[in-house]
Amino acid sequence: MNATNPTPTGADDRIDLGTPELTRDPFTAYSKLREQGAVLPGKQAVIGDPTWIVTRYDDVKTVLADARFVKDRTSIPGFEADDSRFRFLTAFGLPEEYMGYMVSLLDLDGEEHTRLRKLVSRTFTVRRISELRPRMEEIVDGLLDRLPEQADENGVVDLLNQFGYPFSMTVICELVGIDEEDRAAWLGFGEQLGSEDPAEFAGAVRGVIDHVHALIERRRNEPAEDLLTGLIRTHDEDGDRLTDAEMVTMIFTLVMAGYGTTASFIANGTVDLLTHPDQFELLKREPELMPRAVHELLRRVPPAQLVGVRYAAEDVEIGGTTIKQGDGVTAILGAANFDPRQFDEPDTLDIRRESAGRRETHVSFSHGAHYCLGAALARQESEVAFTKLFERFPNIMLAVGPSELPRSHQPGAWMLEELPVRL
Repeated sequence: MNATNPTPTGADDRIDLGTPELTRDPFTAYSKLREQGAVLPGKQAVIGDPTWIVTRYDDVKTVLADARFVKDRTSIPGFEADDSRFRFLTAFGLPEEYMGYMVSLLDLDGEEHTRLRKLVSRTFTVRRISELRPRMEEIVDGLLDRLPEQADENGVVDLLNQFGYPFSMTVICELVGIDEEDRAAWLGFGEQLGSEDPAEFAGAVRGVIDHVHALIERRRNEPAEDLLTGLIRTHDEDGDRLTDAEMVTMIFTLVMAGYGTTASFIANGTVDLLTHPDQFELLKREPELMPRAVHELLRRVPPAQLVGVRYAAEDVEIGGTTIKQGDGVTAILGAANFDPRQFDEPDTLDIRRESAGRRETHVSFSHGAHYCLGAALARQESEVAFTKLFERFPNIMLAVGPSELPRSHQPGAWMLEELPVRL
């Protein structure tokens, strides 16, 4: 039976996705929302626009995979351009001339999304990623060699900033084609993009865009065995070459999306294991469980707790609520991953839960057409990082209590600012 709730536009008690409660403890807060109702009226963080909130596993997968939910609201007949992105970026001080670079394949639908994704997908195949494993291990070994020397007077190192970020940045830069001498600047850009200071954010965006423009010219004159050189040379099936603007946006998206989330996941996963010593000891005794452990940790502590808004291209019923054409919907990944309708004892860390294969039951890499392009890369990086770290430092421990770990206040994210540990 169809039930039509009032649209979120008319709801006075909309749930604010930017509220500090959701940032401080998203697992408890999202679980409460999930059991409160299948579809709830909410509003987007920062800009406050109305959105429906979907939290249950099956409903989240429907929103992510159903072609009736689109990223681009302007593709829906009768709806004008959605300026929420513009207002969000304006709030963070980004000049208008840089706005066009902020629309990537992550924001597109249909043929345009397929065209851009196809151009880079061959770089992220499981086979290509597997070939990178020896190089990943080499990078990790070098960072772990230096880690004890970086300890402070109390024997504490910052595993996130001294290991996680440098590792993931090096891997994605080598894959994409960012020269070694430029990587420190990119680490700086990444840190500034997470800043709550609008000037820092806008400065980082300008820095990345200007740098990639210069790098494209360099690669045209000095080709290399990397993704950027391939993009410069490659046409899609219709012979339509990527524009420079599209290439800039692509590199910006791949590097920034590919390094920050992986580094944060390595930190989150380390904390989850160290605070569950029975599972940590099991993993050390049976290291062959690592692929399954990574799947389980991805279910429990992914950095991204929700995805960007989808829009209903027509009236769609979800969980007994009719989502009207043009209404926005936000799928909460963190709530779906703990849904007891899908997972037995979802609050329990069980590194034997998932299979060892490539498929996972969690939705931390999204689902459907926008399933994470770099999923195989992120999984392998995490497996290599955890394996090498725990082999080298089997007695690693947190230097502060879990509640004292400094975390980002970014809405929809579960990310540390640093991870102090003793080796």
